[in-house]
Amino acid sequence: MSWPKRILIVLAALVVLFIAFAAGLYLWAGTQVHTVGALAGYEGRPAAGKGTDWLLVGSDSRSHLTARQREELHVGADHGLNTDTIMVLHYGDSGPYLVSLPRDSYVPIPGHGKNKINAAYALGGPKLLTRTVEQATGLRMGHYAEVNFLGFVDLVNALHGVRVCLPEPLRDEKSGADFDRGCRDMNGAQALAYVRARYSDPQGDLGRVKRQQRFLGAVADRMLGASVLLNPFRLVPVVDAGLSALTVDKGTGVWDLGRMGWSMKQIADGGGRSVTVPVAGPGQDRPGAGDVLVWDEAGARRLFDALRADRPIPTSGTN
Repeated sequence: MSWPKRILIVLAALVVLFIAFAAGLYLWAGTQVHTVGALAGYEGRPAAGKGTDWLLVGSDSRSHLTARQREELHVGADHGLNTDTIMVLHYGDSGPYLVSLPRDSYVPIPGHGKNKINAAYALGGPKLLTRTVEQATGLRMGHYAEVNFLGFVDLVNALHGVRVCLPEPLRDEKSGADFDRGCRDMNGAQALAYVRARYSDPQGDLGRVKRQQRFLGAVADRMLGASVLLNPFRLVPVVDAGLSALTVDKGTGVWDLGRMGWSMKQIADGGGRSVTVPVAGPGQDRPGAGDVLVWDEAGARRLFDALRADRPIPTSGTN
């Protein structure tokens, strides 16, 4: 047999092995997806718009952490249910766009009056939070994804860290952040401290959501990079950690998660935008809620109208 034929046979065998591996990984991943009933219907739910909208949530539940883990991660012993991160990811003919809804946003919570948006999760879990976001934005969520503290840490560690560049030092005693200016690869515990820091930030919650946006993009960029995708010995642990970290709505599958991750990578690579819902002013006091963020109604309406119609979002009035 000639050398060209031998090479073709070897290449064909490698292609078959790759396809078999990819198919096996896809089927296995489908059995590892954790689901929750987050998108149950209710009367008055917004009509579906164009494109696809995800509600992305970072839960700050400590119930799954040991006392030592709570100490090491600087998360305290609060056993309540709240959210550290609330974002809407949109993609379609326009976008992708990642829109942060600061946790202190002052919005109506169905059946509970007005309060900070993160209180919806504490009062009624994923279903009430989804309903609150839909009613506040006018967007019908097509998917829901939630990650908890420990899952976030494990995913970053499975990626062997994520590179972050800080234009200024960041120190926050409550979150455990203690970083000098410059670039570094953060492990899971450091990453959690980075995305949770807000008390030392002059922008408070608004500063934190900007760091969260940047870090999510960096995670997606690392996960979908060649060093992970082309190395089975790294890919399998990363997929395992990612699926273990996530809880999604019952209609979401592996293909949907892949599309979501790819959209996040596009944003990180400059092919989309990360913004924060326009606010009229931070630090406003409301009875029973404390310091809150009040949305700029006109600016927020323009932003969400554009997303619902799958049009480019406004270039002014968003951060």
